[in-house]
Formats: sequence, structure tokens, C-alpha cells
Amino acid sequence: MRKLFIITLAIFTINSAFSQETKKDTLSTEEILVVKPYTPKISDAFKVKSNPNIDTTTTIEKEKVTYSIFSIPVASTFTPSKGKAKSVQRAPKERLFENYISAGFGNFTSPLFEAYIHTGDPRYNDLGVFINHHSSEGGIKDLQLDDNFADTRIDGFYKFFDKYYNWQINAGVQRKLYNYYGTAVNFDETILNTIDEKQIYKNIYVGGNIEFNDSFFKGATAELMNFSDNYKSNEFRFKIAPKLEFPISTELINAEFLVDLVKGKFKQNYLTTDDLKYSYLNLGVSPNFEVLRDNLTINLGAKIYYSSDLDNKTNEFYAYPNVTASLKLIDEIFILVAGATGDLVQNTYQDYTLLNPYVSPTLDIQQTDKQYKAFAGAKGKLASNIAYNFNVSHTNEQNKPLFLQNASKTDGTFEVTNAYEAGNSFNVIYDNVKTLGFFGELTIDASKEFNFGSTINYNNYSTENEAEAWNLPEITATISADFQKNKWFAGAKLFYSGATKDFVISYGQIPEEGTVVKNKSYMDLNINGGYIFSDRLTAFAKLNNALGEKYEPFVNYQVQPLQILAGITYKFDL
Repeated sequence: MRKLFIITLAIFTINSAFSQETKKDTLSTEEILVVKPYTPKISDAFKVKSNPNIDTTTTIEKEKVTYSIFSIPVASTFTPSKGKAKSVQRAPKERLFENYISAGFGNFTSPLFEAYIHTGDPRYNDLGVFINHHSSEGGIKDLQLDDNFADTRIDGFYKFFDKYYNWQINAGVQRKLYNYYGTAVNFDETILNTIDEKQIYKNIYVGGNIEFNDSFFKGATAELMNFSDNYKSNEFRFKIAPKLEFPISTELINAEFLVDLVKGKFKQNYLTTDDLKYSYLNLGVSPNFEVLRDNLTINLGAKIYYSSDLDNKTNEFYAYPNVTASLKLIDEIFILVAGATGDLVQNTYQDYTLLNPYVSPTLDIQQTDKQYKAFAGAKGKLASNIAYNFNVSHTNEQNKPLFLQNASKTDGTFEVTNAYEAGNSFNVIYDNVKTLGFFGELTIDASKEFNFGSTINYNNYSTENEAEAWNLPEITATISADFQKNKWFAGAKLFYSGATKDFVISYGQIPEEGTVVKNKSYMDLNINGGYIFSDRLTAFAKLNNALGEKYEPFVNYQVQPLQILAGITYKFDL
């Protein structure tokens, strides 16, 4: 009964709770986040001072194990071998030979021979000889005189190498054959047979140099030459040039000295039979102070000469600037260059024959006072494989040499004493000339197989006494390209020379009645190529004047048209 009462009371209480009205809770709920930085702590470590006790009295005896192999023979043909590392296949290394012989033959009966042979220990000494010969029987059409030529040269040397110095001696001989074939005179047959148009230049020289590695005296060069021709002309020259260098911190002070003696004689002049003599002694010094900075290089120098005209017994002092500077504005991309230089140029008969082999052996040899050449420009790279260089300049020269045709002494109906007197040779005259010039150069290394280059020179001449700068072109330019792939190689070079002017005086005319003759501009394309059969043997071919132009570099001196030559080169070691 008591239990029933309790149960009834509980049910009644619950029912009363649900039957009441539910009230709204006015207490708002919010979530509060408490952030507290965690600061971990490490309790102090305590060293255990007690040592464990190990009972070593009890030992466990290892059980003995017996192994046995049950061998059964098995037939096998496998033979093991040691492993080897895989090698990388490389192209065979090209062998370089130190000596060669080259021979060829071309039209106009043109043999070519060249050889370079040397031997020695590369650590101590080297002895060698160089031989070169090139000739042609000529064959230009419509010429009255022979146009054959020949050039033979033999050079020998001996080099000695040491830890502290190196020295070398050279000696050689050269013979050049030319002909005075460029005449406009129509000769009678009997007169023509009396003319010996050959001119032979001979040069014999001996010289040497010495270089010191660790000394303020850097070395010296010396040369002794004797130059002569077929008309008993003779020229002697001796030059010696020591060099000193003193490093100061990052700068350099150097000086070059010069002793230059020239003495020559012509057995006749053009108008009379009197001898022509000349003798000059030049003593010079060229101090230079070089300043090196990160992007700036400056050379501050001068050239000073004491010159003596031994025949006329006159002496002169000359001083010239020798200042250059370069500034890297953008690394190797853009570099500014500028400077002012000058020099005393000692002209010689040999130098004139190199510029014009048809000069007469009756020249007036003088010095050229190159007072200054001021220039400014830039150089650098447009890309990693494209380089450029250009500058503008202004030059002032006193006694600049100019080639001018000699007046003819015959009309073709009577003999002349010398073959060069038929209006077929050139004299040298001198004038004060100012030159405004521009030079540009571009080179492109397109790949390992192909490269390209070009240059251009423009010169505007202002003469003081002469009407023109005789035989000097205003524009010259070159374009060249070379290609090599595998065993084939080829190259080409195109020359361009602008028009030139000369003054021609025919037989019977006085100088005032002479006429100005214009030599046309011309282009000359030279092509070469070949095939490499092996490291030793190479075949080559050359095409000179491939365009076949019959141009005249000097009045009445036409060059040979298309010239073809082919040959082989053999390399070897001694």
C-alpha cells in the first residue's frame, strides 16, 4: 500500500510539471574563448645515483650446432665474368702536326709552293725554316710588254726558352720580280724589242729579339736590312728598340726607346743622271703611364724624337701625343674609346715598293710628320656572338706621300734609256693633307661552323698644294665569310675600292698640259675551299678575282682576270 502511494505521488508530480506554462529564458548565451599562451616547462633532470646489480654468476652454455651440405652435381654452361664500367664514346682527337708542305698549280702558269719545317725541344729551343714561292707567267690580253711576276722567300729562325728570359734570332732573303708593263704608248716593233721591262727587288735581313719575364727591362728587338733592285739602287736600315716597364700599385709605367738609321742611294733620278742619296738617324723615346680601374683604362703618353738629316746636315725635334682612353658603360656591350696620337714616319724605298711595286728607282725619300690623329668611337657586343667597332677621326699630316705617274719620255718611235721611262712608272710626291675619316667593323660568329665579318673605311682628303690626293680612294670596304663542317671548309672575301685619280703627262707635254685620269672603282672577290682527307692530307682550291673584272689599281696596270689554283697540303712530324 505504501509503495502504491509513492508511485502515485511521483506520477502526479511529473504530470504537474508538464502541465505548467513554459517561460521564455531571457539569459543570452555567448561563447567566450580564453586564449592563454602555452609555456611549456621542463622539469629538472635528476641523475640516477644507484647502479644496477648484475648477476654474472649464472652462465648459459651455448648449444652446439652442426651444419652439413647435401651436394648434388648440376650440369651448367654459364661462365661468369667480371663486370665492366660502360665507357662514353668520344670523337677521335684531332692530331696536330708541326710541319707541312703545300703545293699547287693554276692558270696563267702559276705554281705555288710553301713549306714550314722546324724541330727542337718545346721546353728549351726551336729551330725552323719557312719557304714560300708563288709565280705566274702572265697572259693579260692586249699588252705590249711582259706581265709575269714571281715572289720567292726563305726565312729561318732559332728560339731559346728559359725560365727567366727567351730570345730569338731571324734571318731571311726575299726576291720579287715585276715588270713595268703598264704603258699607253704604242711602240714600234723594233723599239719594243729593246726594252727590258723587268724590275727585281731583293731583300736580305737578320734580326732578333729578347724577352725577360721578371725584370723591369722587358726586352728589345733589333733588325738589320739591305734592300736593292735591278737598277743598282741600295738601301740600308738598322733598327733597335728596347722596352722598360715599372709597375706601381695597379698602374704601369713603360717606355720604349728607338734607334733607327736609314741610308740609301739611287744611281739616277728621273730627269737627270745625277745620284739621289738620303740618310736619316732617328732617336726616339715613348714614355707611357697606364691607369687601370674597374671600368676605365687610360694611357697617358708621348712620343719624342730627335731626327737628323745626315746628308743635308739638319736636325729637328718632334713631339707627339699618345693618349688613349676606354670607358665601359655597359660591361662588354658598350665601351667608349677616344684618343689622340701622332708619330714620325720614316719612309723607305722598300715600304714604297710594297704599296706600289711600279715606282721608279728615282724617288725622293722624306719623312712624314704625322702631327696628330684624334679619334672617338665605341666598341662592344650587340649579342654574345656579334661584335662591333666604329670611330671617327681627324688626321693632320705634313709631307704625306702620294703616288703620281711619271711623264713619258717617248712616243714609241725611239728608244728610252730605262724601261720605266715610257709613262709606266710612278714617282712619289709629298703634300700636307688633312683627313676626316670613318671606320666601322662588324663581326658575327654565327656558329662553330660559320663566321662573318665586314669593314668599311671612308676618308675625305684635303690637300694643301696638289689638286687631288692622287691614287688614294675615298672608300674601301671588305666582306668576308668562313665556313667549316666535318671535313669540308670554304671561305670568301670581297674587296671594294672606290675610284682614284692620277695626273698623266704624255710625251711632248709640259706639266700644265697634263690631264686628270680617273681609275674606276672595282670589286674583287676571292673564294677558297677544300676537303680534309685525313689529319695529314688536305686538298684546297682558290679562285681569285672570281668576278673576272679587268680593273686597274694604278693607271694602265690591269690585273689578271679570273685566276684558278688548286693543290694539296701534307702535314707531318720530324
